[in-house]
Amino acid sequence: MKLFHISHTDLDGFSCQLLTKEFFKNGVFLNANYGLEVKLSIKKVLEVINNLDKSEEIFFLITDLNLTYQESKDLHKDINKLKEEGFNIKLQLLDHHATGQKSANTYDWYFLDLNRCAAKITYDYITQEYGGFKDDDKWIKPLINSVNAIDIWLDNETFNFEFGKVLLSMISRVREINNVLFADLNREFRIFLLKKAATYITKENANIQLDNDIHKLKKEFLNTNGVDDTIDNLSAKYLVSSLEKIKDNLTVYYKEHKGLLTYTLGSISIPANAFLKANPDYDFFIDVGRKGNASFRADGKVDVSYIAQKLANGGGHVNASGAKFEDFKETIDYEQVRSYIQNKLNSLN
Repeated sequence: MKLFHISHTDLDGFSCQLLTKEFFKNGVFLNANYGLEVKLSIKKVLEVINNLDKSEEIFFLITDLNLTYQESKDLHKDINKLKEEGFNIKLQLLDHHATGQKSANTYDWYFLDLNRCAAKITYDYITQEYGGFKDDDKWIKPLINSVNAIDIWLDNETFNFEFGKVLLSMISRVREINNVLFADLNREFRIFLLKKAATYITKENANIQLDNDIHKLKKEFLNTNGVDDTIDNLSAKYLVSSLEKIKDNLTVYYKEHKGLLTYTLGSISIPANAFLKANPDYDFFIDVGRKGNASFRADGKVDVSYIAQKLANGGGHVNASGAKFEDFKETIDYEQVRSYIQNKLNSLN
């Protein structure tokens, strides 16, 4: 069976994917916030499915996301069309947001329960439909109970609620790995932290011990060579290593100068400098934010203050500058960003 799983971008959403990763092992996983991200993620999954062998059994799961009625209507139509074309596909949405009631009343694949978080609904669904997690249940069930307590605010469940508060903070503060350029790694990082957190549940003052150790757990994931360092340096090294694996897909050009373009990376001073030093064939580094704010870095081979000024009336220093692209349109598609920036660079004299 081929699994496609779209889930929300918070503790509850990632916990749903922890469950499907544990049970189904393999699959295509995407995370989306509401609005444009949901539509584009569904579109991406449908495009991939269209290219699959029709004999393959497909399970398309959406969790912790409330689709609008129109989104539900469109998806229902698209799935029926695939079925008519011969695809063996099962669609299931598991959610707990009341605004999805109309969709839930209309479509049998849209399951809604206001009394459980999406992760607990997913846990119960896998148990009922597929027989559950067996031996893994000893750590999964208590973890999901804590996610449930904080997500639907069951403060009367003191232990679960307090432990869930730490989980919520831990997952919301994962910023060391970019979730656009490295969506799979970002998800892997969060799920790693959740699984590590599960080992604390049986400890005395579990919430306090986990809270104390989050920094250490993050460093454990980011430390790839066994040599301890500050989390900023470990993050930079991890990021540079990750960027180097896909740098050909992130490359832009200004005249004879080669640069690296990232999207929504943020706080690039340390990683940009580390990347340029480790990759001397690159002369500059640009990071663009969702709203068009851009940071430029160089290592003495090109004047990025000139590039920033010419591109978007920005400026700063020769090796560190900033600008804002007023005509930039927010997207979750990196290739659209690269095309936009490369066209801008091509227009410079």
